Amino acid sequence: MSTGALVAAALAVLLWPDRAEQWRLRTAERSRWWPGCRPSVAVLPLPTLAVGMVAVVAAALSTPLVAVLATVVATVGARAWLARRRADRLGVQLLALTEGLAALGAELRSGRPLTTATDAAVAACGDAECGRALALAVRAPESGEPAASGPEDAVLADALQRISAAARLSTRTGCSLAGVLGAVEDDLRARRRSREELRAATAGPGASAMVLAGLPALGLAMGSGVGADPWRVLTTTGTGQVLLVAGVALELAGLAWSRLLIRRAVR
Repeated sequence: MSTGALVAAALAVLLWPDRAEQWRLRTAERSRWWPGCRPSVAVLPLPTLAVGMVAVVAAALSTPLVAVLATVVATVGARAWLARRRADRLGVQLLALTEGLAALGAELRSGRPLTTATDAAVAACGDAECGRALALAVRAPESGEPAASGPEDAVLADALQRISAAARLSTRTGCSLAGVLGAVEDDLRARRRSREELRAATAGPGASAMVLAGLPALGLAMGSGVGADPWRVLTTTGTGQVLLVAGVALELAGLAWSRLLIRRAVR
């Protein structure tokens, strides 16, 4: 396999579209509703740099086939890391929005004007983006509905849409806004508690899947320890290369299946 073919294969793996890239591109569509919202700095540069370094090191130390397989595995790992970061980010946003709603409801019940209460709620939010989104939902409820780019974003979008609807109803009819916001706050707390319980329940199976995925590497180390040199067989012989590709494919398929089952359970 030539160097050009190796580079082309690595670039194809790196640029293959996934949900992370769709989330990054759709951020612009949500910018009108969620001011200041932007993808994390690590969405593209850091994972791409890490995968590129893995590809270069593997190509320098081993065969082109190993370099391609290492690039694929590194790309899968980078995407899993990004998915975990997005899940953690959602938890932070849910907590911040819940705290902001609690502060807003308390200020309104104490008789504060809506503008002052909204300022206090924004200050109570631990996340600046959530604070701006909450202020926009309360102060400009007619500005539009949030665009959700995925199931995780839909949780926040639904909450902001209900806050906006409550603000519109209160503005048009004069009804109490604090009661509706209290119901939204209770729902967000229940969702966040359920989400944390599910993540804790699936942490064990996820760790078990990662341990099982690492067993082939342990087998290679044990084989090398007894002088069998399995790595040379896998990388220099035709049968070994076929087995290496099949093994990596089965490993990735097993991890993908485990991740799918855990994702379905969490949702």
